[in-house]
Amino acid sequence: MADDRGRVLLAIAREAIVHEDQGLDAPAWDAPWLRARAATFVTLTLDGDLRGCMGSLEPRRALGEDVMHNARAASRDSRFPPLPRHRVPHLGVEVSLLSPREPLPVTSEDEAISMLCPGVDGVVLEYGPLCATFLPQVWEHLPEPLAFLTELRRKANLPGRFWHAELRVSRYRVEKFK
Repeated sequence: MADDRGRVLLAIAREAIVHEDQGLDAPAWDAPWLRARAATFVTLTLDGDLRGCMGSLEPRRALGEDVMHNARAASRDSRFPPLPRHRVPHLGVEVSLLSPREPLPVTSEDEAISMLCPGVDGVVLEYGPLCATFLPQVWEHLPEPLAFLTELRRKANLPGRFWHAELRVSRYRVEKFK
């Protein structure tokens, strides 16, 4: 079932991107398991480099709809120039299905570091209206927990070594399909 789910989720993501690029509506997928609410991220690569990544931290839409929405958003990721149409078929697509978030009861950077599982945990950092996440895949590029948290704080527009009593940290796991 997992292999079949992955194949279907990747097909939904790719078709959403291709159909949007061509100005068409994506085909409807109607398996019952696709109607369950889920949080996903879609990551796009081109020639091995990141080309877009967008997702949902909370399950607000049906799984199939969330993948379709996030695939389209990732293909328009504003961090990158518009993708030439002839490059769309060359995109690498990865779908990450997120588990529910688990708040970590931490009061210091050292506690946060001690509770994280490098290579396994996706991490969400929140401070007031500021929020950022790194998928577990980011550990491949930032394997040291301190560097991981430092860059995550910077992504949230906070100083790299910022800590405050109101800083919230949570983690999640992913099932990824490539």
